[in-house]
Amino acid sequence: MSTEEIKNAAPALKSYVSIDENLTMEQLLNGQTRSEFKPETIVHGKIVEKRQDGVLVDIGLKAEGHIPFTEFSEWDEVKEGDEIDVLLEEIENDQNMPSISLSKAQSMQAWERITADQKEGGVVKGIMKRRVKGGIIIDLNGVEAFLPGSQIDLGPVKDADYDQFIGKKFDFKILKINEERHNIVVSRRELLQESLKDRKTQLLKEMEKGQLRAGTVKNITDFGAFIDLGGVDGLLHITDMSWGRISNPRELLEIGQKIEVMVLDIDLDKERVSLGLRQKTADPWNSVDTKYPVGSHVKGKVVNIMPYGAFVELEQGVEGLIHVSEMSWVKRITKATDVVAIGDEVETVIVDIDKNAKKISLSLRQLTRNPWEVLAEKYPAGSHITGKVRNMTTYGAFVEIENDIDGMIHVSDMSWTRKINHPNEVLKLGEEVEAVILDIDPQQQRISLSMKKTTEDPWANIDTLYKIGDKVKGKVTKIAAFGAFVELSNKIDGLVHISQISNEHVDKVKDILDVGSEIEACVIKIDKEERRIGLSIKALSEGINEEDIKSAEEPASASAVQTSSETLGNMSSLIGDSLNGLNLDK
Repeated sequence: MSTEEIKNAAPALKSYVSIDENLTMEQLLNGQTRSEFKPETIVHGKIVEKRQDGVLVDIGLKAEGHIPFTEFSEWDEVKEGDEIDVLLEEIENDQNMPSISLSKAQSMQAWERITADQKEGGVVKGIMKRRVKGGIIIDLNGVEAFLPGSQIDLGPVKDADYDQFIGKKFDFKILKINEERHNIVVSRRELLQESLKDRKTQLLKEMEKGQLRAGTVKNITDFGAFIDLGGVDGLLHITDMSWGRISNPRELLEIGQKIEVMVLDIDLDKERVSLGLRQKTADPWNSVDTKYPVGSHVKGKVVNIMPYGAFVELEQGVEGLIHVSEMSWVKRITKATDVVAIGDEVETVIVDIDKNAKKISLSLRQLTRNPWEVLAEKYPAGSHITGKVRNMTTYGAFVEIENDIDGMIHVSDMSWTRKINHPNEVLKLGEEVEAVILDIDPQQQRISLSMKKTTEDPWANIDTLYKIGDKVKGKVTKIAAFGAFVELSNKIDGLVHISQISNEHVDKVKDILDVGSEIEACVIKIDKEERRIGLSIKALSEGINEEDIKSAEEPASASAVQTSSETLGNMSSLIGDSLNGLNLDK
């Protein structure tokens, strides 16, 4: 059938099949009916007129539809006759025209194309279009997807930093596709993590112990710093930062700093890398014994103080200890802070080196000669000295000799003739006394002095001083149950036994004699070995007889008991004094 014949037959055909009169002949020839046009479907059309505000598109209905120019991405390239696909939203609107949309049709076609080509887990390219609450909208070639803020980068991204990503094109991984809502959620972070993991694995395989690698300080903690080696983070522990003393990693490093480190250890299973900074240089302790020989003088800075001493840095990584016992020859130092402070520059002497334990012993006092040795040379035994009493204890008195060095006079060395129970019986603090050097022990830092040896022992020539029968005068110094002690000339004590006080019977000595009273008596006994003189008051009138001499010996037993008791007490005191003397407190 020819075209002309069809045109002539069209009215009858329309009537026969009840075809819509608004259909064109071309639509009839193509077998298209009005019932095939459904809202929300994509139809094919042709631009029949281009206007300033948009175009008219013929989609096969009795009227053309209008599309504003804003829906065209390249408006200048649009011309009449162009064929396009549009979305039919309504067959007729208020203006008896079909409502159509080019952008919505393109969006639906893009959605179908994306969902046909990609599944969840797939990778697509997209442009970061605009920021919204909680993330960024991504343009996936016509389809909008949502990129949550937590999925933008490897680390957290602040809201204020979103704008730096807008307009940039990246690869994204599809996390979720919702067919009903036409929603797509994507992630950039997961692709970065996968890339980083691959790079990390490759880097770990390339690394070797002892390698030097460039890195950037990524994070700093109290125990060390994490270094980014270009895909792998390594730990630089504080103990591996410097051979010297470091209390905080921030003393050496700051975030973002570029450094070169040495690979110390690699754990491929745990993907951990241990790094070192100090290992780039030789351990200074390897040469300390040659650099700092024992006995040499060195200078350094006090970097730390403990109760037992001060640590001095001789060079970076090398420290020595000045123990409190090495701070002074003569002063008792209990706290190092009494002598030095952190930051002080000090000169010391190398006393000892232990390379294995990395310890150096230093001394301040050995910068000068031991004054105790100097004194031992200056004052040999028997030398006379004069000094002030600086301190007293129950067992003796400390007398300053020179340079804050004291010697001790024991109570037993204070008198030839008297028994001294406490130094304050004969001495006062600040009093100047003369004494004789008995012994100087530089090692134990002790000096023994004697007051009594500044004079001769009166008992050495007692025969020339007293003879039996001599009349003597003296002062009563002590009263006992068995008699009275009388101080004679030369401070020698004699004993008047109770039986020698009077011809009459005496029950109590104190009833006849008083301490401090002056008496006259006769010498009836001299015992050089026991250093004892017997006296008699009654012999002055009656004369000396054998009974008097015998009675002068009788109190020996009683006095011996007392003397023995006193001796035991003195021995106990001396033992205690000796124990205390091991660490004499002044």
